[in-house]
Amino acid sequence: MYSMTGYGKGICEKDGLKVTVELKSVNHRFLDIAFKLPRCYQFAEKIIRESLTARVSRGHIDVFLNVEDGRENGGAVLNERLAADYKRISEKLAMMGFENDVTASALIRVPDMVESSEPDEGDCLLSEAVAEAAANAVGALLEMRFAEGMRLEKDLADKVRTLKTLLDEIALRAPEVAKDHREKLRERVSEAFADVEIDENRLLGEIAVYADRVAIDEEITRLNSHIENYGEIIRSDGAKGKKLDFLTQEAGREVNTIGSKCNDLYITKRVLELKNVVETIREQVQNIE
Repeated sequence: MYSMTGYGKGICEKDGLKVTVELKSVNHRFLDIAFKLPRCYQFAEKIIRESLTARVSRGHIDVFLNVEDGRENGGAVLNERLAADYKRISEKLAMMGFENDVTASALIRVPDMVESSEPDEGDCLLSEAVAEAAANAVGALLEMRFAEGMRLEKDLADKVRTLKTLLDEIALRAPEVAKDHREKLRERVSEAFADVEIDENRLLGEIAVYADRVAIDEEITRLNSHIENYGEIIRSDGAKGKKLDFLTQEAGREVNTIGSKCNDLYITKRVLELKNVVETIREQVQNIE
């Protein structure tokens, strides 16, 4: 199980070139990648996106790229044509009797003498370095997301067991609800009509109607099925977040139905606890890939 929250950093250094890719991930319904790249490195977006989509299925991911180009032909470059023009003019002036004091340090201060080298999409070494740094960053991101996912999985399993315990308590109590209602109804009728003979058949009919109205056997069965499905999904491979999210919605509906149908103080207390656990599970699964 993988969380959708994490951070990964990948570095690749080759022949004077250093590329750093950083990834910051938070939860999101789908895979949403936001690139924070310098304008001149927009071509790297495709490389990084392919690395991410191959291994990540959900989450909002911010991507940062930094390139330090110390290669001979990388970074700043000399405007050789402009330098040659300055050299030719300075030599001509020297022939005319002027002192030739043109130096390299003086020339590099001339506007446009030194220009920034724009990265080229066809720069194979740069593309390879970006791809390697991206792969390293994705690996680090997944490692952190997996560690967090394992903690979520353990906590989720504990909460599912709590659901099962509470539901078993409700299941034990449910058959007694109709019996208690029958005794209370008989007592009330006896108190109200002490001198009147009770129509047993009518009394039993009222009890049967009430028992049918508060029956929660089907809800208990479905909720037990959902609890089993939690375990199956947790043990399965691949992305689990969307499945768990849908299952939690269904479990919540069953809990609400039990609470609305059964007017019993003991069961009501357990339903409130169930709702609290289901809501906690709902918050957790929002962060599972």
